[in-house]
Amino acid sequence: MTYRFRTTLRDRDVTPEVHYLNRRQVIGGALALGGIGSAAGAAVPFAEGEVPNSFEDISSYNNFYEFGTGKEDPKRHAGSLTTKPWSVKIDGLVDKPGDYALEDILSGVSIEERIYRMRCVEAWSMIVPWNGFQLSELLARVGPKSDARFVAFETLVRPEEMPGQTSRMLDWPYREGLRLDEAMNPLTLLATGIYGRDLPNQNGAPLRLVVPWKYGFKSIKSIVRITLTARMPQSTWNMLIPNEYGFYSNVNPEVDHPRWSQASERAVGGGLFAKRKPTLMFNGYADEVAAMYDGMDLRANY
Repeated sequence: MTYRFRTTLRDRDVTPEVHYLNRRQVIGGALALGGIGSAAGAAVPFAEGEVPNSFEDISSYNNFYEFGTGKEDPKRHAGSLTTKPWSVKIDGLVDKPGDYALEDILSGVSIEERIYRMRCVEAWSMIVPWNGFQLSELLARVGPKSDARFVAFETLVRPEEMPGQTSRMLDWPYREGLRLDEAMNPLTLLATGIYGRDLPNQNGAPLRLVVPWKYGFKSIKSIVRITLTARMPQSTWNMLIPNEYGFYSNVNPEVDHPRWSQASERAVGGGLFAKRKPTLMFNGYADEVAAMYDGMDLRANY
């Protein structure tokens, strides 16, 4: 597989949103017709007519329970979050553990533009133009040890700025994890922005994970710790409701949530009565990721 989606973005390169959407509609149609890539973005398998959601959609409809459980709560409350300075502790089975300032992390990478589908376990979806860099770049810099098998992540805990953390709904900090090969997959992104702008607080500023073939809750926000381990790490929703949320969390329309079907989805921004569309296996990224799960029972390992 050849990936042709690296680009270095500068402030003057950012396309106004209205022109960006027009440009992406053309590219999306071209991808649907020929599967071509673009130097300006990821070669994602769009259907004809699929375009990114608006900045308003993406920044106003969020799950970020650290700021409340309503979809608009994160935008309403996340302005209180302080994101500078920011550092990420990288520890566990790595050659170069330490507390890394975000500026130092970003100084060694090229920021790319990636347009990815996002599928929520609640059966809604978006198409999001992210800016960020491959997680594999950061992991390569810190050097995973030979016995590392998994990568664990933790979100910031700061209840004075994140009012949702004053509740006991979840066991804070929010935790997530990937298998090491999943983390090293070229599609796995550490996002720093959307639409060429800095990542809004409600979307997980200043650094969040994006794993486009998994349900959105797997893409942990406001990351402050990355730990490499030999054992499968705990993940928040699996800890809370293990019969509903497994570790892998791959998008699989054939495996229903115990309380609703996952066979179809509602596109955010399409209106209240928009027609639902079929959900794609691995959210449409099967060609890139399915081989990692060869031989696994994806119903048992949900």
